[in-house]
Amino acid sequence: MPTRIRLQRKGKKGQPYYHIVVADQRSPRDGKYIERIGAYDPGHNPAFIEIDRDKALDWMQKVLSHQTRAARSLATPDWCTRTTC
Repeated sequence: MPTRIRLQRKGKKGQPYYHIVVADQRSPRDGKYIERIGAYDPGHNPAFIEIDRDKALDWMQKVLSHQTRAARSLATPDWCTRTTC
């Protein structure tokens, strides 16, 4: 099953926040997901990012496609310094 790390939109109109989830590639953006690994809220200044480091690294090592924007941002070496690990 091809999986992706995605941002799942939540919140009301004009005030979004996102859950960082691992989902099947074929599922819709806000549809079913396999596991929730974090949260992202762009409404705060600076933006709030919370990621479960162990879950994220585990999914990065599995058969995960690194083509999504969320996965590429997790692949940067300083992602843990910008989050609350």
